Amino acid sequence: MQALLVVDAQNEFSSEGLMPVPEHAEVVAAIARRVEEARSERRPIAWIRHNNRPGESRRFLPGTWGADFTSGFGARPGTGIEVEFVKQVLGAFTGSGLGSWLEAQQVSEVLIVGFLAHMCVSTTAREAVMRGLQVAIDPDATASEPIHHPRLGDLSAGEARRAALLHLVDLGVELAPLPPPAVTGTGC
Repeated sequence: MQALLVVDAQNEFSSEGLMPVPEHAEVVAAIARRVEEARSERRPIAWIRHNNRPGESRRFLPGTWGADFTSGFGARPGTGIEVEFVKQVLGAFTGSGLGSWLEAQQVSEVLIVGFLAHMCVSTTAREAVMRGLQVAIDPDATASEPIHHPRLGDLSAGEARRAALLHLVDLGVELAPLPPPAVTGTGC
């Protein structure tokens, strides 16, 4: 069975947040499509929330708007197959109980979406691979931020996302974009 892992779909990455990412609205729309797909197929959904510890950063502080899920996102109560997990590190499996929950759901495959491709999505994918899970990522449902290093140079947000996905594909992670919606014509 495949579960959907929604990683850090939080306000902090919106244009009003402290870590805005380019194309945020498009990525959120792609995540929403994946969530609806999983819900219609009654697949488990793990909603991963990143919380920083006080003193680490002003970003992702528990109880703040930035740490809240994007509007319309989050586990639906009473479903039994949508659960929220909180993490304080890059990987969603570390210290969260996610791995045990996936085992209890008899999950052998995960589809990962969310933010940031080069950080938390990548780390979570690597943790899943190390657990023996089949891992897929929807490239349209993830994004990165630009990266700058004084010695190593710059990567645009798109380049950072592409590099992260290339590394993951090289590890055996599958890219699984949604097919485009069917267009119904009216004829001539």
